Amino acid sequence: MRAVKLRKQDLPAFLKCVQSFGELWGPVREKDRQVLKKTDDVNQIDLTTIRTSLPFKKLLFPPRFSMFHFSGNKYTTSLEHLPNRIIFGLHPCDIHALLIMDDFFTRSFDDPYYTERRKKTAIIGFSCIPDEKCFCHATKTDTVEEGFDLFLTDLDDFFLIWVGSSLGDDMTRECPKIIDEGILPEDLKKYVEWRKYRNSQFKMDIDLTSMPEIFDLSYDSVIWEEEGEKCLSCGACTIVCPTCPCYHVYDKIEMGKIEGERMRQWDSCLFKEYSMVAEGHNFRESRAERLKLRFTHKLQAFVGEYGKPACVGCGRCIETCPVDIDIATIVRRLRGEEVKV
Repeated sequence: MRAVKLRKQDLPAFLKCVQSFGELWGPVREKDRQVLKKTDDVNQIDLTTIRTSLPFKKLLFPPRFSMFHFSGNKYTTSLEHLPNRIIFGLHPCDIHALLIMDDFFTRSFDDPYYTERRKKTAIIGFSCIPDEKCFCHATKTDTVEEGFDLFLTDLDDFFLIWVGSSLGDDMTRECPKIIDEGILPEDLKKYVEWRKYRNSQFKMDIDLTSMPEIFDLSYDSVIWEEEGEKCLSCGACTIVCPTCPCYHVYDKIEMGKIEGERMRQWDSCLFKEYSMVAEGHNFRESRAERLKLRFTHKLQAFVGEYGKPACVGCGRCIETCPVDIDIATIVRRLRGEEVKV
């Protein structure tokens, strides 16, 4: 993998330079939170961001969008009008989540509404120092070697940039006056020292060993009823999760007309209507059953299908749930550990 350098003071110039490849989206502070937002002012980008309130999926898999417009027996889509985008600032955990979504939306069936957006999206990753909610080292998503076009590691006075694709290579060559091709041995030594420091900063640790088997043995555990009593079924954890892909489809038609739009909208396995079928029967009537479904999918079923859990340790569920139900809480309880709320 090719690597280059960029001086700290040249980052704004670099981001302005690469905007020729697409509209720039990055983490921007709004009041007391950081959001992933389109910006023409590169100075708005907040490099201290640990996690944005909503992840990248809102751009590749929007919360609500029109799949196509129909009239009689004809339909038209708007996929050809999608803009080129650059998403700046994704940390390793989110890039792993992106790889999970790529696999989910292309393995069995190529979903054009996702893949067309993905093709027009460049990814510039950015290093981070974990806070008390990060546990990506436990999910083995704290480092990344694919899924990005460029990845910047902050080494105090300069950025070490890993080039991960031909598009990323084109981006660096677009800005030859500020990109330094000369990687020195001391630069690599500084990178290794940074990695050691970053690894020492993790404050949260959870043990995911043998979780699929533990879920098998805990299917009828009282833990689900106890946590289900607390759960508000608000779906906030699924909305902020970068690997939750569930959606429902409905038609938007005006009364008396034969034309309309087919819409796709985010859904959540924690919503009561999610498992409802014909005649109002619901396979998961109770909150406990819906909660069990969510965590079983994340830490057992997804492992069986894709070989890894559908959790990247980003900490968004920990930050978002108002009643302290999250991956870390559930794993610790299933392992018989004491949980302090």
